[in-house]
Amino acid sequence: MTDASETTETAGTIDPGHVATRAEFAKAFGGGPQGGILPSKENVLLYADHKVSGNYGYHDGWISEENDPDPIFEYTGAGRVGHQVFTGRKGVGNSAVLDHVKNGRALRLFVAVGKVPGPSAARLHRYVGRFELDREEPFVVRQGIDEKKHERKVIVFRLRPFGSVAHVDEDNVPIAEKTEATLVEPDVTKATLIDPENGEVTDSLRAIIPHTKTEYRAARLSRLFQRKLKSEGHVVQRFQIRVKGTRTPLVSDLYDATDHVLYQVKGNARRESVRMAIGQLLDYRRYVKPAGVKLGVVFPEKPGADMVDLLDELEISAIYQSGASFKRAC
Repeated sequence: MTDASETTETAGTIDPGHVATRAEFAKAFGGGPQGGILPSKENVLLYADHKVSGNYGYHDGWISEENDPDPIFEYTGAGRVGHQVFTGRKGVGNSAVLDHVKNGRALRLFVAVGKVPGPSAARLHRYVGRFELDREEPFVVRQGIDEKKHERKVIVFRLRPFGSVAHVDEDNVPIAEKTEATLVEPDVTKATLIDPENGEVTDSLRAIIPHTKTEYRAARLSRLFQRKLKSEGHVVQRFQIRVKGTRTPLVSDLYDATDHVLYQVKGNARRESVRMAIGQLLDYRRYVKPAGVKLGVVFPEKPGADMVDLLDELEISAIYQSGASFKRAC
């Protein structure tokens, strides 16, 4: 077995962009011959294959986001059948990625680029470089399909370059060719506080993700409001929206399919939160069909009179938590 000092020394000789087989990379970084996520002593190896990922309704690759000059590589978690999770045997690889900083491991990314000429047909991979999870939003949960063509929740890790990387155009996520809004389950969300397996906030996620108190309140409020709507027999979903010309989907807050109402949930009732909610709702509304969707904002407390007047003028309902129930301000 290669000791840690030898592994580190060998790894330092492999530059981003280097093409080799898994067996060759294993000599430098550890890991095994198969699988997408391979934890080793010092590293977690992430193997991506653009041809395979496209078959499941997702694409691993580079994206660029508004107001963020640094690119992110989106990498879909492990698990080909059923929901992807962080717990149990099915979640070993995903939890290794999520805990890589705590466990002192580097994330190293490789992309399949072909096969070795000749009878061996061994796969070739390009070493993209070293990464770490985005500290603000380490992963998102999206809806996709599995090997059996069943809908399921997938974990999409958001990787930030750690040092130099090989960024080639063929690794970019394809641009959406048309605008399309798809209804998904309410726990398909950008709220990274939610465990994709059970839809709850877990202690392990709290420890890893440095979210603010306001974001925790919004996540908790969203769950409570979902339960309230469902207890009244309403169908609650979200919209996952791909916009033509972009690389990554938008995800709305809660959609009450029974009453055709699109809600934005906020962690406080301050003026800036009200303004943001208005902008988000007006943006999402453009893509919702059938037309005529009603709009609402859910707050943890009653907004000030001026903000209630603004929402009322825009015909946006204001719902706020009052003890164990919810009340309407306008």
